Amino acid sequence: MTIQLIDLVPGTLRRAWATDGTCPDLDIYTLFRAHRIAAPDRIALADQAGVLTYAELDLRVRAAAAGLRKLGVCQGDVAGVQVPNGRDAVIADLALAALGAIALPFPAGRSVTEALSLLGRSGARAAVVATEHRGAAHARDLLAAAHRPPALRTVIAVGPQEPPPGCVPWSEVLSADPCAFVPARTDPDTAARILVSSGSEADPKMVAYSHNALAGGRGNFLATLIPDEVPPRCLFLVPLASAFGSNGTAVTLARHGGCLVLLEHFSPSAALAAIRGHRPTHVLAVPTMIRMMLDQPGNAPMPPMTALVLGGAELDAATAAEARAVFGCAVVNLYGSADGVNCHGGLAHTPGDDNGPGVVVGPPDPRVTEIRIAPVPGEDFGEIIARGPMTPMCYVGAPELNQRYRTAEGWVRTGDLGTIDESGRLRLVGRLKQVVIRGGANISLAEVERAVATHPDVREVVCLGVPDSVMGERLAASVVPRPGRGLTLDQLTDHLTGQGLDRGKHPEHLLLIEEMPLTPAGKPDRDALRALIPRTT
Repeated sequence: MTIQLIDLVPGTLRRAWATDGTCPDLDIYTLFRAHRIAAPDRIALADQAGVLTYAELDLRVRAAAAGLRKLGVCQGDVAGVQVPNGRDAVIADLALAALGAIALPFPAGRSVTEALSLLGRSGARAAVVATEHRGAAHARDLLAAAHRPPALRTVIAVGPQEPPPGCVPWSEVLSADPCAFVPARTDPDTAARILVSSGSEADPKMVAYSHNALAGGRGNFLATLIPDEVPPRCLFLVPLASAFGSNGTAVTLARHGGCLVLLEHFSPSAALAAIRGHRPTHVLAVPTMIRMMLDQPGNAPMPPMTALVLGGAELDAATAAEARAVFGCAVVNLYGSADGVNCHGGLAHTPGDDNGPGVVVGPPDPRVTEIRIAPVPGEDFGEIIARGPMTPMCYVGAPELNQRYRTAEGWVRTGDLGTIDESGRLRLVGRLKQVVIRGGANISLAEVERAVATHPDVREVVCLGVPDSVMGERLAASVVPRPGRGLTLDQLTDHLTGQGLDRGKHPEHLLLIEEMPLTPAGKPDRDALRALIPRTT
């Protein structure tokens, strides 16, 4: 089964971006191969198993591609990849690109129910999955599922553990002859990867990206954060299988010829040790990870870095200033999503005393994506829409999402509210879908979180709605206090009153937690937090 993916961006625009050099107009494996030829001894990857040069990595990639081809994975096929951060994830990603197949990565740790949904809706022919990861037997569970997707023919088990019966061992795939492999000639405007969104839908959205959108549009985003044009050394604390992690193989390696530094699992102590040991130029993480690292005792001075690059949520100004002081580098907070939007303030951006609406994100970069504001009836600000070289082709297996979130001209409707100020900067005001409706009144979670984060005893906050029989919903604040600090609901509401936040927007429940629970993609787990609220009120 070869899934049909239609590019909703006009072809004339795609070709114009390729013609003017905005996109490289080459597939991901060809771009990677060029770096292998130019600098075969350059370090491409460092993980817990050691380091691999570009030449060593390429040999493994070609062997894996040959092995996958023997198993029937062909150009245009979708293959799921559920493997933790490490060389096997990178090898699988590049091997599928070399075949002209479409990678569908999703983080290890996600349930078999979600895996079956993603594999089934995408028509995946094969799945490369971890035999075992942190107590989850992904390969065994996938094989044992009562309703396996009909198109799924092959399950490949990765890891040192004995693979369950019925799986093909990853070692067998890697044993194929790399010299016998001839890469596919792949149109760079065809699909290379399906990103899985961590949005609010019951089933995660899947978004198809072309080679040019990844290496070109997303590659241009990272290029703005490489001031000296020296290949970057990027420590990925987020899963490579997440949407943010798509800046790994296709961007850091294939586009920029850099090095990936990978941890199989995040912990603040391991992340700090990796920074000291591997001396990355860039660290890609979510704000919760930075907060946890800052709270580690006895933080010694860090080696010089270019930037902490943060996605998935907003980092409050106080923590950003603390991070700049401790890590001695720029803190770049991205506004972006798998759906196809990206904007940031750059390496020189520091928040100032700005009394305008919302949060200043930065000037949109047309080499990444153009951003416009579309009017929204009944709202003071418009909806942020985006279209540019990084814009994805379409949603996968969900024509209703294409109708809801894409315009006839290929623009992506983000569902976020914003404005472009007089300086040409995007200002994020709120998210249409992240609201609590209390007694018929809409409360922006982002607005309340920004106000709560200014309390001196708050390290991190996530606000969410909890069901209420009278008001429909009530607002709860889940707070990680700063070390050695405490907080009561009365203290918090007094502070919010002093901040000028309307009393109708004050949280009515306060949950104090030692550590923010994270999803497999590294974002705050709102479902886990919501489950705790009733037991504390």
